[in-house]
Amino acid sequence: MSEEQYRAPEGVELPSNAPEDIGVEATRQRPPWQRNLGRLAFAVIAVASIATATAFSFASGSSGADPRANLTLIAPAGVGGGWDSFAREQQQAMRGGGVVNNVQVVNIPGAGGTIGLAAFVEQDQDTQLLATGAAMHGGIVINDSPVNMEDVRPIARIAEDYSVFIVPKDSPYSSASELAEAWSKDPRKVRFTGGSAGSIDHLLVTQFAQTLGIPGKDITYLPKSGGGEAMQTILAGTADVAVTGYNEVADQIEVGRIKALAVSAPQRLAGTEIPTFEEEGYAVNLVNWRGFVAAPGVSDEQFDQLSAIVKETSQSEQWKDALARNRWVDSYLDGDELKDFLREDQERTAALIKELGL
Repeated sequence: MSEEQYRAPEGVELPSNAPEDIGVEATRQRPPWQRNLGRLAFAVIAVASIATATAFSFASGSSGADPRANLTLIAPAGVGGGWDSFAREQQQAMRGGGVVNNVQVVNIPGAGGTIGLAAFVEQDQDTQLLATGAAMHGGIVINDSPVNMEDVRPIARIAEDYSVFIVPKDSPYSSASELAEAWSKDPRKVRFTGGSAGSIDHLLVTQFAQTLGIPGKDITYLPKSGGGEAMQTILAGTADVAVTGYNEVADQIEVGRIKALAVSAPQRLAGTEIPTFEEEGYAVNLVNWRGFVAAPGVSDEQFDQLSAIVKETSQSEQWKDALARNRWVDSYLDGDELKDFLREDQERTAALIKELGL
């Protein structure tokens, strides 16, 4: 499979807006039959994905193999998505820095990363790493995933990416405060769009709503496959505000095609004049982080080898170049501090999703 995108087995069709939309169609509270249908879709696709991915695993890895000779990075998303970009930048840094001899990326998209998570746990190979992040916590809750972060061995949080609220250049809103005022007056009037239901984009809208006292049931949110599609949605007038990673729309902001209202970062991003939500007075600060986990059955020796690979890569000049090029923030964290962070992030994500009724 090398670096080609994972494809579902014959007879199983992934949605066109994978990776994060399987079983999630409504933006407000879904009826029980719809939630059950989503869970059934998850189960069917997960079984097929695990079977195919496991076959790949047997051909590419074996217990006790040297991950510095051959390493597979699993991106639980489609080609071009955030996890895919992160995994491929890591791949290039590992190669360029001489950390690993041969690195390949395999894509297993679906259900907020939980299809890839389930396949990864089932394979349980010690020459593989799974890319993970904030979106997977949401996917685990929304899809009632049978596997979660307790079923893997966390390696490290590596980088953070911040989201921005954008509007068309002729929008009546020019600041987060103006948007807040209009939304508070008529919550059903303002339409938001962004990544899949339960994604970091959706949760940021929910966090913003909480600061204004707007119930989750009153949020109108149109899930899309990514920042590009979300931007086209506001330009077409189907939605009023889009939420996406800053990097996905930075060029469009710079040329004036769209306006940025506020960014979810703790301080203004370098080289920009976009205010943060916090300086505007709103506690909207969720972070889209990314990192790696190891399979549950790896030995302590293999875990230490994988950890050393990830840490060396994060300190390489090649990775520092990738951070600067993508405007990602170095947020390396491992050990007990990482475990505490993951627990807190999962709890906060679950609370926001409960507010949405998903």
